[in-house]
Amino acid sequence: MSLNSPTVHKLTNGLTIIAESIPVEAVNLSIWLNVGSRVESDSINGMAHFLEHMIFKGTPRLGLGEFEKRVETRGAITNAATSQDYTNYYITTAPQYFAELCPLQIDLVLNPTINPQDFDQERLVILEEIARSADNVQRRISQQSIEMACETLPYRRPVLGNSQVIAGLTNQQMRYFHASNYRPAAMTAVAVGNLPVRDLIDIVTESFNTYSSHEGATQFATADSLPPQEAPFVKVVRQDVVDPELQQTRLIMMWRVPGMTELAATYPLDIVAAVLSQGRTSRLVRDLREERQLVTGIGASNSTYAWQGIFGVTAQLPTANLKEVEKRILDHIELLQQQKISLEEIDRVRRQVASRHIFGNETPSARASMYGYYQAMCGDLSAGIDYPAKIQSIDADMLQAAVRQYLPINAYGVMTVRSPD
Repeated sequence: MSLNSPTVHKLTNGLTIIAESIPVEAVNLSIWLNVGSRVESDSINGMAHFLEHMIFKGTPRLGLGEFEKRVETRGAITNAATSQDYTNYYITTAPQYFAELCPLQIDLVLNPTINPQDFDQERLVILEEIARSADNVQRRISQQSIEMACETLPYRRPVLGNSQVIAGLTNQQMRYFHASNYRPAAMTAVAVGNLPVRDLIDIVTESFNTYSSHEGATQFATADSLPPQEAPFVKVVRQDVVDPELQQTRLIMMWRVPGMTELAATYPLDIVAAVLSQGRTSRLVRDLREERQLVTGIGASNSTYAWQGIFGVTAQLPTANLKEVEKRILDHIELLQQQKISLEEIDRVRRQVASRHIFGNETPSARASMYGYYQAMCGDLSAGIDYPAKIQSIDADMLQAAVRQYLPINAYGVMTVRSPD
């Protein structure tokens, strides 16, 4: 199936609608907002995620639980997610029920009641979620590593917030946050499935027609007011963490690299990460795990946020192997700087990317998610559609230049996490 047929439609209120008709007996509506933990201040950290929960508590027209009942009756599914950069709400339903359920989903997003009683009850749920996260070793490590990578950018703040801040939030603060940030101009609504494109657009448009803007709402921090990208490490910065619940030592090496504001720079780094650790024949996996057996697991990733990227290598290993593994990882990166990656390796990654892109975007929900993500993050969904072509255009010279520019072997962050001696 072609990925090149979405229609983009703009409403006068600033809402972007993306619609595509595909012959799969379902329709997905995904609503994307440029509202994540990055737009919060420290004093309201966790508000975006808390609001995501409160959205499902009803509206003046939909009582508590009524939306879920209607969704379940029609055999549909709904859910939501909040990240540092965005919040996403979605519903997947049979085509014949889309016109009925779409307005209900949009009503929830635009007109949440946020009454004091539900707010206080849901606060307990959020606090429990924070406590569970704090008890999860992998989540603790992830949070500690992103705090090291982002010293000033708001990505260092946890999406869930912290318990002290959540305990002090009020429902009136949330009302202001919603009024300020949940505006059509900050939203992308994507509808993909087995209905004509015109019908998909008309149903979404009509559902938004009753929306009236929040005049005079307090404006919280937006992307325009965020600090600049973190400066790259200028030396090797080390941090040692002791975690009493850790069963095996972790080594995390990181470099600060471009984010989606410099999208072209992310493509070669995506390929480098795959060359290093995607599959058993990749360089780090083959050398350090399969042949030398210095690690039990190792992976490289190029994590791309809107305003920052983090290229990381993470290994699970015996504590005694820390020094040798770090050196051998640097040896592999230095080799990439000195010798061009072979065409065979590049082609392997190209095939993997193309296959994942095709097979990973066959369903309405996956396709709507891709369109919404790229439109929200880049203002241009073609960045998602053209991703395989962009990967195909990267050659060995470009890869070598990217490694030399962004992955110096004498300036990076390294965090070790181990159990007490």
